Amino acid sequence: MKLSDIIASTGVAILLVAFLLNLYKKLPAQSRWYSGLNFLGAGLCGISSYMIDFYPFVVLESIWAAFAFVSFIKVPRGTSE
Repeated sequence: MKLSDIIASTGVAILLVAFLLNLYKKLPAQSRWYSGLNFLGAGLCGISSYMIDFYPFVVLESIWAAFAFVSFIKVPRGTSE
């Protein structure tokens, strides 16, 4: 398994965990944790896409990570749920 595969698999796993936790009402979409997991997962997927020169996903994941980062910043401090 190549390094890009490991990075992509980790990123996808993080995104899926965030999605499932939200789906089962364990992690609200408005929480810092949810935004942070989306930022981290999308960032890792974007990096792995760059490593294999697959630029459509670099664009997609970069935009996803950017919106997740903005959401992370906008969540009021002290909101840990």
